[in-house]
Amino acid sequence: MGKNKIKHLLVIRLSAMGDVAMTVPVLSALTTQHPNLQITVLTRAIYSPMFTDLANVHVYEADVNGKHKGIFGLWKLFKELKTMGIDAVADLHNVLRSSVLRRFFVINNVPFIQIDKGRTEKKALTATKSKVFKPLKTTCQRYADVFNQLGFPVQLQNVSVLSKRVLPEKVQQVVRPDTLKWIGIAPFATYTGKMYPLDLMEKVIISLNNTNKYKIILFGGGNRQKKQAAQWSDLYKNCINTIDILSFEDQLALISNLDLMLSMDSGNGHLAAMFNIPTITLWGVTHPYAGFSPFNQASDNSLLSDRNKFPFIPTSIYGNKAPRGYENAMSTILPQTVLSKITSLIEI
Repeated sequence: MGKNKIKHLLVIRLSAMGDVAMTVPVLSALTTQHPNLQITVLTRAIYSPMFTDLANVHVYEADVNGKHKGIFGLWKLFKELKTMGIDAVADLHNVLRSSVLRRFFVINNVPFIQIDKGRTEKKALTATKSKVFKPLKTTCQRYADVFNQLGFPVQLQNVSVLSKRVLPEKVQQVVRPDTLKWIGIAPFATYTGKMYPLDLMEKVIISLNNTNKYKIILFGGGNRQKKQAAQWSDLYKNCINTIDILSFEDQLALISNLDLMLSMDSGNGHLAAMFNIPTITLWGVTHPYAGFSPFNQASDNSLLSDRNKFPFIPTSIYGNKAPRGYENAMSTILPQTVLSKITSLIEI
């Protein structure tokens, strides 16, 4: 099927939050550069608010823990999608579920292109022996390559970012708008190997709080994170906890109004980058060379652990693997370094 016959494209990216967020600038470029193309994004329902500002983009919920679970659930999902007149599929996930869907679509003669994740080169990048330490293709570019193969070339330079969203009343009640600069901080991560030590993060928060120039807004999820964020918000008058207080859609509206985001190598950094918010990321046993830096952020916005002391970095792509002794790698990023970077960006 030629490009001129593809009118409706299915895009698959089920998880995780940061990876889904990275599809947004690419889809923005795609729909701007190919305005007649209709896009359906197959993802989890919770991620739908990411796509509401994109023209010609609609979300179809993949209920992978319910009616679309297992092989029979995926067959049911395929039959549902088939009724929508899908002309081709861009699989930006390339996991078992999407590979099962691929079989169904291919049997029905629907073009189906899957992302090349670069598994071999990522294995070399994270090796402890014969490590090949060089920057790999970015995830956003890998996404764009899939569309290129389908006949829709995508240029990622000068991409239109999402606009600032109106703050809902509930968000205004929580944040209480004022003249302070708003700094989002997402201090948590799934794995400890990519999470800045909490005692050092608290030093950053204390210094920011004591200036009385900034409102510090904490993002995250889960009971342990909520407890820590609530403790900081109780201790420091300019610090606000949003965990389990705001919906995901409300958090996106709030993030779009930030002056700066400080994040780990995790999803909130990518959410901020969707709106072109200046985003500082802190890196432990992972590394930007793997291609997961937030979109369109300067390379020096990534603050890195000391590879002279920890030469095996990156030890994994996701931060879930590290040699003994690497637990403290992020301690080599000094709080003053973080504060200096925040000041330099937010005062511009």
